Amino acid sequence: MSDSSLFKRTIVKHDIPSFHLGESRHVRVYLPPGYQEMLSYPVVYCQDGEDFFNFGRIATHANRLILEEDMEPFIIVGVDVDKKIRTSEYAPDGDRFESYCKAFAEEIVPTIERLYPVRTDWTDVILAGDSLAGTVSLHLALQYPERFRQVIAMSGAYYSASQQLIAAERDLSWLHMHMIVGLQETAYPTDRGTFDFVDLNRTAKKLLEERGAKLHYEEMDGNHLWGFWQKHLPDALKYFLM
Repeated sequence: MSDSSLFKRTIVKHDIPSFHLGESRHVRVYLPPGYQEMLSYPVVYCQDGEDFFNFGRIATHANRLILEEDMEPFIIVGVDVDKKIRTSEYAPDGDRFESYCKAFAEEIVPTIERLYPVRTDWTDVILAGDSLAGTVSLHLALQYPERFRQVIAMSGAYYSASQQLIAAERDLSWLHMHMIVGLQETAYPTDRGTFDFVDLNRTAKKLLEERGAKLHYEEMDGNHLWGFWQKHLPDALKYFLM
């Protein structure tokens, strides 16, 4: 198969109005090779959508998995975020967190479901994110368990507010997560201070397992960078889609 075939993809862009956010949110939608409107497709919703497409190369990965590894075709929806207010939307103690969660679940996802033949059963819906985007993906599942039960979280930023929300749950046996963290992420500077992401992920893993969540958890060499996450993104997709 020629390399050029891997780069042929259909990506459609939309601006979805949101009452909860008081503005429109930009999304980009990857349609798989051979896309047909009369079929239905699993769907992956990515927070930090622009980064997943530009740095995670998720569309290229998807094309290769579908064309070379016989993965069932799926749709990818990347939801963009303004980096200046990212923490306020993605962190559970952020002042835009509740508004963003409502906008995503009650406005963005329903709009995608109207526009595209994405499946709605939780077994065919995956939330994905890196760092705080992984955290908000988990919290969206906690808030809307009837809709979202499968989460890819790469180097999740499980700060104390997130840990407290996980600890408040009694039964997470319905939750399925693919978690990775890089062993070199022990002193990563953020807008909230410098954190040991290995420790944060180990703590979250323990809390989740104690509540019955089904986890695929790996620690491996890597830093808190897209170069690390991009390399392991295909395995995360295969975990849920193959």
